[in-house]
Amino acid sequence: MARTDRLLALTTLLRDGAHHRAEDLAASLGVSLRTIYRDMDRLAAAGVPVEGRPGAGYRLAERLALPPLDLTPEEFDALSLGVAIVAQAADPVLKAAAQSLTVKLEAALPAETIAEAEAWKHAFNPLADPARGLSHLADLRSAIGARQKLRIAYAGNAEAEVIRPLRLASTGGAWVLSGWSDTADAFRDLRVDLIERATPLPELFVDEPGKRLRDRQTEAART
Repeated sequence: MARTDRLLALTTLLRDGAHHRAEDLAASLGVSLRTIYRDMDRLAAAGVPVEGRPGAGYRLAERLALPPLDLTPEEFDALSLGVAIVAQAADPVLKAAAQSLTVKLEAALPAETIAEAEAWKHAFNPLADPARGLSHLADLRSAIGARQKLRIAYAGNAEAEVIRPLRLASTGGAWVLSGWSDTADAFRDLRVDLIERATPLPELFVDEPGKRLRDRQTEAART
């Protein structure tokens, strides 16, 4: 039997979730114990979730191995929001899984994205209600694309602010709208779940030095 066929046969045998002794696997495939040990090393090196336990044998862990994925920013945002919502589930198993997945997603991000995310982390605590901001996402995205100002009522603020929306991003289980506040004459990072109202205004805006997204990123890098 060719090596590739043997490795496929091994994964098929292990897929039942039970432990299989190396001796039994060797007998089933008609190979030596040494070959089984080497094949297990090859499977593990290839990313197959093989687990071995002395006295019990080998099994496949209950994991899914996904090939590398190229996601658009919108696809990643959708995935992040879904994970953030599940992270608030009452089921402790689902909650722990969502938190673990958040760590893996952030670990997979390009270094420059992680650096930008770190600059925003001071702006929020973990989401109290990640689904609360869903109703605002369409308006926020539309305003960013159209370069349209928004009047935003934000939790804890007595008065609404006029915001030039620059970017909507998610990190660490939270969504943040970054923009320039005409009201405060400063950059603002607003947690989407704490936005009470986001009203599109008829006024459009253009990039101005000191009020652009790259100016916000430069400022964040210095803090």
